[in-house]
Amino acid sequence: MADAQKDDVDIVMERDPAPKSRAEALLFSAGLHAIRLHRTSHRLYLKGHYKTARAFNYLARVLTGADIHPGAKIGANFFIDHATGVVIGETAEIGDNVSIYQGVTLGGVSTEKKKRHPTIGNNVVIGAGATILGPITVGDNVRVGAGSVVVKSVPPNSTVVGVPAKIVKREGTTSIDLHHEELPDPVVNAFVDLCHSLSEMEYRLELIEQKLGMKSIKRISPEVPKAEERAEELSCPVEEKP
Repeated sequence: MADAQKDDVDIVMERDPAPKSRAEALLFSAGLHAIRLHRTSHRLYLKGHYKTARAFNYLARVLTGADIHPGAKIGANFFIDHATGVVIGETAEIGDNVSIYQGVTLGGVSTEKKKRHPTIGNNVVIGAGATILGPITVGDNVRVGAGSVVVKSVPPNSTVVGVPAKIVKREGTTSIDLHHEELPDPVVNAFVDLCHSLSEMEYRLELIEQKLGMKSIKRISPEVPKAEERAEELSCPVEEKP
């Protein structure tokens, strides 16, 4: 169940450590201004005043850098941190307690006049520069890593990263977690697994050679940097065999 609706300024103070006071948040939070201007344009859009609604949309884009179509449906307690580059399409739907960062796109992949933008659940965090495309659904309590490109629906309680985005973690949670910089990297994990597999194969091959009485002959290979000379992220994180 979603939390009770809070004041927009309270949401900014709660999720953005930069403002030193409510007055500062009210005056200088571009995300807050983008949300409030969208609410006005959305009300006009629902009443059929499309040109006026788009005028407010245009004003918001000029002032805040966020382009939120007047037709987009946005729930309670929505937060945009640094509004620059945020694009939310006409048929996008966003649930309650959602936080998004700069450069996020909720875009479409069709020119047909139908549902063509994403549906975002409750308690979702979308990292900076992430792109979510098409009429897909992102479930409740999902975290989308910065720079990810999501083109398929995401089940609830998941973490997705990468291009295209893949699920790297599933767990139940109901709280908003802003630490999306700590998300795992599936590519690095794959290399780590490969490194361990190669180490294990070399060890087992050495045991077989010893049992057969064979002498291991190492081919001459180009000299590689010593472990202490290599960057930590380039070294193979495997344990040496006894």
